[in-house]
Amino acid sequence: MQQIINDVEIRGAYKKFGSNVVLGGVDLDVKQGELLTLLGPSGCGKTTTLNLIAGFIDADQGELFIKGKRMNGVPPYKRDLGMVFQTYSLFPHMTVYENLEFGLKLHKVSKADCARRIKNALETVKMTGLEERYPREMSGGQRQRVAIARALVVQPKLLLLDEPLSNLDAKLRQELRVEIKRLQKEVGVTTIFVTHDQEEALSMSDRIIVMDKGKVEQAGTPTEIYANPRSEFVFNFIGKSNCLHGSIASIDTGMITVQLENGEKLLVEAGNVMGEDRSCSIGDSVKLYIRPEKVAIGSIFDPEYDPHTVHISQMNYLGSAWEILASFQGSVLQVQCPDIEPSWMIGSEVKVGWKPSDVMLIKR
Repeated sequence: MQQIINDVEIRGAYKKFGSNVVLGGVDLDVKQGELLTLLGPSGCGKTTTLNLIAGFIDADQGELFIKGKRMNGVPPYKRDLGMVFQTYSLFPHMTVYENLEFGLKLHKVSKADCARRIKNALETVKMTGLEERYPREMSGGQRQRVAIARALVVQPKLLLLDEPLSNLDAKLRQELRVEIKRLQKEVGVTTIFVTHDQEEALSMSDRIIVMDKGKVEQAGTPTEIYANPRSEFVFNFIGKSNCLHGSIASIDTGMITVQLENGEKLLVEAGNVMGEDRSCSIGDSVKLYIRPEKVAIGSIFDPEYDPHTVHISQMNYLGSAWEILASFQGSVLQVQCPDIEPSWMIGSEVKVGWKPSDVMLIKR
């Protein structure tokens, strides 16, 4: 069996700023050559974790290893990494060429090798021909490409990206997502990407670490994180969701029946229980979560769907899909569908349905 090599390992990292615990015992691994994203809301500890890896701060407790070497107390300039910030951090008085040359000079790279590396780096980020421009003469997207090239040109063992796209407009952000993913695979450098943008994380990452309140909530591939969340926090933070309240009415082999507060009953697969305590008993108060895109709407349903009647309260056109808001037993149910029927209007009675396998359950 081939041994999996981890380029970064963090074991039991604790960090406090004053009385505020920002990392509460973080463990994580970054595999060789992967793009790993640290994802979570503001204050969850993702940037602190990145700064710990970079060497800008030290953990109060715990250990950090890069390429198998213990890095506690090792200064940033001895860690052989490249870093890209959201504010670009280019030297304003230097040209593109000089910005890229700066790090190479610090590494005592020969003039000929400098020229070769800079040429290759600019070709990689599609910035050839702009060597003599200053940062003020370029767009935000161009400046960010230069910042990435400057980080790559020193051929780091590790590339750290701290919300590098947050200052860009939506279209440019989407373009650079594709570019960063292409570059990372082309160069093969192990990359850690910090963001609070779930779409960014899902579209770019090999794996995602979801963080909240200084702890790792879940680690997995984008598909695992979205389709099989292990906690209520992860389900709510990644994507949209519908939440219904009820109590367990019966438990059969492989299936749980939940009675909603109005008496209507829903089916849930027994394997879809989230949270630390996954044991269920009749009478337990629970919450049910269903993704809007998993809710079918119309008049004809597959036999495995669990159908219910709703009334349309709002219809929003999103371009690639329609978002239908419908009243369902005192709750607002979100439905996402590719098209609508001509007869639908506000107040229309329609049927919705979903598979029991698409409903997640957590005990209240």
